[in-house]
Amino acid sequence: MSRKALVTLGAVAAAALGLVTTPALAGKDLDAIKSRGALVCGVNTGLAGFSAADSQGKWTGLDVDYCRALAAAILGDANKVRFSPLTAQQRFTALQSGEIDVLSRNTTWTLTRDASLGMHFVGVTFYDGQGFMVPKKLNVKSAKQLKGATVCVQSGTTTELNLTDYSRANNLNMKPVVFEKQEASTGAYFSGRCQVFTTDASGLASIRSKEAQKPEDHVILPELISKEPLGPSVRRGDDDFFAIAKWVLNALLEAEEYGITQANIDKMKADSKSPGVMRLLGAGTEDTGKLLGLDKEWAYRAIKAVGNYGEIFERHVGPKTSIGLPRGSNNLWSQGGLMYAPPIR
Repeated sequence: MSRKALVTLGAVAAAALGLVTTPALAGKDLDAIKSRGALVCGVNTGLAGFSAADSQGKWTGLDVDYCRALAAAILGDANKVRFSPLTAQQRFTALQSGEIDVLSRNTTWTLTRDASLGMHFVGVTFYDGQGFMVPKKLNVKSAKQLKGATVCVQSGTTTELNLTDYSRANNLNMKPVVFEKQEASTGAYFSGRCQVFTTDASGLASIRSKEAQKPEDHVILPELISKEPLGPSVRRGDDDFFAIAKWVLNALLEAEEYGITQANIDKMKADSKSPGVMRLLGAGTEDTGKLLGLDKEWAYRAIKAVGNYGEIFERHVGPKTSIGLPRGSNNLWSQGGLMYAPPIR
């Protein structure tokens, strides 16, 4: 065997054993973000707890904080984000066309979307399921009692498709009343045009809390009729940006596992002797950032900007907020939930 062949074979073997590390090179989307000096993030036009703007135009919510963390990791500043409010029908076109860099808009990860829309889902930021809300005065206790009911629903969503499937499977003959915009759908429900409103259970809690004149007059029924893993997505074609977007989310989860918070992150960075904590915060000799095309403090900046995943959840949608959602499936795997981050090492 020639010397060249031996060198090539050795390189292949070393790579297979994980002995070769090559710093990431910026792709076209990542280059554009750095050149622009801002991340463009597609969000909901207004869903309290996930993405909503106040009267001064300041955006807050679980989906918003993910984008702030991503901007902090890439650009060094969580405020270098431009938020682009999008309807359900606009969101995929906006991502495909390059109008936005990342879509962080309570969007369900499905096979069709993942395989045919030119996008990669980064991960799951909220495990959800579709439910139903009805006026308390109807005295309905179960979705199975909704035979023949009119149901307000937003078009261009998995919600619309799930409603049709559930109605057919249970012979309920529900009558969808479809609207393009969420505001029109909820407005029609609260005005009495529909007997029922359906969307993700988290959305029902948000809408009941923020839009109902008397939230106690509306009941969210116990059934969840679907799986709705919600998460951010990026355009295909830039594997480097995809990797960063994915690992920023994982860093927020791993920070909660290690007990790293906004309040203690500087102390832990300075004092912790845990190899995992040092690696995550860029305090030791290991540099995970170079594999992503970033510096070694990329995760430190993301966590410092918005806190760990648990803090984000509790701040925007948790039991102490007006939305009042329990952690449930969105708890860490070690606490009986589904949130599990691959190791950052």
